[in-house]
Amino acid sequence: MKDSRIVITGVGLTAPNGNTLAEFRGNLLAGVGGIEQIEVRYMGPQLAGVCHFDPLKYQKKKEVRVGTRSGSISIYCAREALADSGMTVESLPKDRTGIYIGLTEHGNVETENEIYAISKFGYDTKYWSHYHNPRTVANNPAGEASLNLGVTGPAYTIGAACAAGNMGLIHATQMLRLGEVDFAICGGVSESIHTFGIFAGFKSQNALATHAVPHEASRPFDLARNGIVISEGGCLYTLERLEDAQARGAKIYAEIAGYHVNSDASDYVLPNPVRQTECIRAAIRRAGLTPADIHIVNTHATATPLGDVQECEGIRAVFGEGCPDTHINNTKSFIGHAMGAAGALELAGNLPSFDDLTVHPTINVVNLDPLCALPGLVLNHPRKVAKVDTILNNSFGMLGINSTLIVRRFVR
Repeated sequence: MKDSRIVITGVGLTAPNGNTLAEFRGNLLAGVGGIEQIEVRYMGPQLAGVCHFDPLKYQKKKEVRVGTRSGSISIYCAREALADSGMTVESLPKDRTGIYIGLTEHGNVETENEIYAISKFGYDTKYWSHYHNPRTVANNPAGEASLNLGVTGPAYTIGAACAAGNMGLIHATQMLRLGEVDFAICGGVSESIHTFGIFAGFKSQNALATHAVPHEASRPFDLARNGIVISEGGCLYTLERLEDAQARGAKIYAEIAGYHVNSDASDYVLPNPVRQTECIRAAIRRAGLTPADIHIVNTHATATPLGDVQECEGIRAVFGEGCPDTHINNTKSFIGHAMGAAGALELAGNLPSFDDLTVHPTINVVNLDPLCALPGLVLNHPRKVAKVDTILNNSFGMLGINSTLIVRRFVR
């Protein structure tokens, strides 16, 4: 099955500016972001991307209480994707379904909360929750989705820092081609805003965004950018082999065209544009395309001063010349950085471009940094284009993990 064509047949998501693909896309085209101010333990008011989905749509109150926020996000997105695909929980081939969810981190929220709770009782561990261990194991979000859906096939998470959303889809593609599963639920999730540690960590690196107007705080490529807006969110897809999707008459959003994953091996935090360029080029080669064949490039850019410049350097090396039909955008300007969910959400935001031939913009760019002035960059307003047959999605992460995923318009 190594040559099987793999297609996307369902999308389920929750983002700071939408709880369905239609709502999310509509807000991206309308310039509506989703950043607000929240109270963070020990740190006070901070800017964050908060999701406002209803976890009780697919869970009971006790299940929400016993489980985790990332588990609830996973269950919501998995159920929404399944419904969108035209499959039902009853018709799902449970022992031949795989759940593959990308994560940046997991367990920090629950451990911080438990330490805070027992601090009220002189740190007496008899008040420590007996749910702590299942809440904090790394496979928790996929495991909670498995329990909710009754899936008995493989269900686990993929730790790949902020490249993890792409990695969920890449891994699912590989498992389908290996014949390990017949149906996959995959993507990425994040509960990052509920841990003060990640806010404190980025603040200590001088990488946490500040702005008087919350929805203007995430500003990739702008000269005044000053850091990351931390967000929660999730986006899961259903993937199938083409013949299986066609046999049941499923609608098809797109086909997986190519991908590549590599590592910088150069720094804990700072990106390496040479390795990023290599990752992009390798994904394009695997897809049997040239740079000029790529119509949308969604950037990873997080609005850190150096990180944006480094990525733009890598993109310019690939698409800087001879690519007049290549358009470049960024989704974090709307929703902030959803960590493990980022790549999956950013791909989803661009998928409807196959139908409406419109590229959503990067917003909040008042003064474009000349070092980020890429050819084809779409700023502040959507751009109607003549052709969208391919979308390239970049997601990069700490410790030098890079992932590039390419999807193409489905053609029979």
